[in-house]
Amino acid sequence: MRPDLNSQITAEEFRDFYWLKEELVEFCKAEGLDRRGGKIELADRIAHFLETGGKVNSRTPAKPKSDFDWGNAELTPKTVITDNYRNTENVRAFFKTTVGSKFRFTVKFMNWMKENVGATLEEAAVAWEHIQQQKKTEPQGKIAPQFEFNQYLRDFAHDNPGASRELVIECWKKKRAARGGNVYERSDLKLT
Repeated sequence: MRPDLNSQITAEEFRDFYWLKEELVEFCKAEGLDRRGGKIELADRIAHFLETGGKVNSRTPAKPKSDFDWGNAELTPKTVITDNYRNTENVRAFFKTTVGSKFRFTVKFMNWMKENVGATLEEAAVAWEHIQQQKKTEPQGKIAPQFEFNQYLRDFAHDNPGASRELVIECWKKKRAARGGNVYERSDLKLT
């Protein structure tokens, strides 16, 4: 059975189970640990605490230098991407006007925006179109490790093409409640 997440469990027990980010944040709050960061960073911080009793704080992010208001400023093709860029409804509306109603924020495009400070929104629109063309010829992208359910869902669907979403969710819930990894295995169907 899955233990309660508290300071009495070992780091090994902690690592053996799946935890929601909300549970990790709640543990950090209760133990006076830094609650900032992604799920993996929080899990590493908690494991370190359980192993050593030591508290590790996340790095303090540098403050953006620009005060450009991505939520309200008038955007044009010549608008330069600043170091405080944010995906806002204002930006979405600009790109829907520029590239059409098919525009969607994707992880690859959002990363491009963050990595290309100094480029213009006109260049960003060209990059978005290029990314869309690449999607047609490239295999499915890698899912980041903190999105364990998404990876499980993809792997389950690949191995069981006709399975219902309800079956996947039922298997996932039983898998994450059990000790061990959260990677899909054919034997997971026996859990139902």
